[in-house]
Amino acid sequence: MSCSDRSGLLMIFFEYMPALKKWAAFGLSGVGLILIMPRVYAAPVQGYVMVIQMTPAVCMLDTHSSKKRKCLAGYALNISGLYPETSKTDCKTNSSAELSPLQAKVVARVMPDGNTRLQLWRSIGGCVPMNASQYFRTVINYAERLKIPSELTSPETRTIQLTEFRSQFLRLNPTLPSQALRFNCAAIQQNTILTEVKLCYKTNGQYKQCSVTVDTNCPASFTIKGSY
Repeated sequence: MSCSDRSGLLMIFFEYMPALKKWAAFGLSGVGLILIMPRVYAAPVQGYVMVIQMTPAVCMLDTHSSKKRKCLAGYALNISGLYPETSKTDCKTNSSAELSPLQAKVVARVMPDGNTRLQLWRSIGGCVPMNASQYFRTVINYAERLKIPSELTSPETRTIQLTEFRSQFLRLNPTLPSQALRFNCAAIQQNTILTEVKLCYKTNGQYKQCSVTVDTNCPASFTIKGSY
């Protein structure tokens, strides 16, 4: 097994960080959740869906995204969000999305665009039973726990079978059930390219079977665009 196979998702973004910064960031991501004041919600959260974007593919397909930091800095992956599953239709919030400088640096490893993070919190913060700091710490904890196949960070573009790709995820993450994974692809010219990996969670952070509303559309084989 390669070093990339053994590393969690968050570790990808730490490869070139100075040692002191690494220790500081991991210290933050390991901190337990702090107590929060009770908040009242119109509908409970049934679970969460974490969406991991294949940055090279997204930047190639979306000219607007190509101007964002994740594209300009050459990220291989980024997390677009941890989305609550709820029957509530309006999840907007005006609550603060401010993070401490240290936490902001850690979160930027997987969610590099500050404005995008702010827009994400503004759009879903009203449906999650936590404040912004706790929400983004949860994202980091999930990312740190997940191990990913080396193909997702390879500089080479390659074609892979869906069954093989899914099996790699399951082998690297023994507690991950097959039903908790979803893959999304986009067609460009003669190729079908992987754009997103989705993972489904219970509210306690354990993996769960994705609901029928979590779409998946990749064919039996597809292309993973190489990193920059």
